[in-house]
Amino acid sequence: MDINPKDFIETVYVRGVQISLVASGDGTEIIYHKLNPGVRWALEPTEGWTALEYFLVLSGELRYPSDNGYKVLKPGDSFYRSPVTDHHIFQSYQTTEFLYITSQPIFHHYSKASHGIMDLAVSIEEKDGYTVDHCSRIKRWSMLIGEELGFNAKQLLVLNNASFLHDVGKVKVPLSILQKPGKLTPKEWEIMKKHTTFGRELLESTQVPSLVDAGPIVEQHHERYDGTGYPFGLKKNEISIEASIIAVVDSYDAITSDRVYQKGRPKEEAIEEIFRCRGTMYHPDIVDIFLSLQNKMI
Repeated sequence: MDINPKDFIETVYVRGVQISLVASGDGTEIIYHKLNPGVRWALEPTEGWTALEYFLVLSGELRYPSDNGYKVLKPGDSFYRSPVTDHHIFQSYQTTEFLYITSQPIFHHYSKASHGIMDLAVSIEEKDGYTVDHCSRIKRWSMLIGEELGFNAKQLLVLNNASFLHDVGKVKVPLSILQKPGKLTPKEWEIMKKHTTFGRELLESTQVPSLVDAGPIVEQHHERYDGTGYPFGLKKNEISIEASIIAVVDSYDAITSDRVYQKGRPKEEAIEEIFRCRGTMYHPDIVDIFLSLQNKMI
């Protein structure tokens, strides 16, 4: 099936995804999607939402978890729910195109919420001195660990969002603090630590269910296994497992990345430090899985 871009009513680009409104009428919308390799896309239940949601794969492949392991949708395959009552998360393993049809209009809310919050996350990582791939790396590594732990579709969707958006609250931290080359003063450090709570509040304000659910994880991603983290000083299993995952991979990336105030260290040193802090700063089970997946952490 050929899709002519000239037929699109409106197109939005969200990192790794093209979303185009093809047709709309009587409350029904047909939306073209193009996903880059490795990108995830999801269907989730929403209170009061009763739409039929259907999509047809045009090219590429989508893999998704089911009760019997993973299933693969290939060109010509379709998937639908009416209404969506469970979480479903799909991943492209090559460039993938599909048509998504919904019996209730969603395009503008869907594209605006996704586009705005993702762009914000990328702008923050650049201001914070990271490369533009920092959020993507944290998401990719977190999802590898989540899959290894056997997370269900809802857990994977929420982890996907929380890991990419973990530092989004830094939008409320003054640049003079965020980009300071020297050590922060105690007062500046207290302001910096508030970014985790700012992030939760920002995600809750979107009223998008999967982003709202990601909020507490974002707020906890600087908590530490021994209770020395912030903002609440949570310890061990008081910390969500998703936040414990992000804590490990975010620390690894911070150690190995060049920043305004420090030069990145070799991967071998980062791995040694993560292992040395196993059971103190970091959840021991997460560290073990992280280390076992090192050959995939590229």
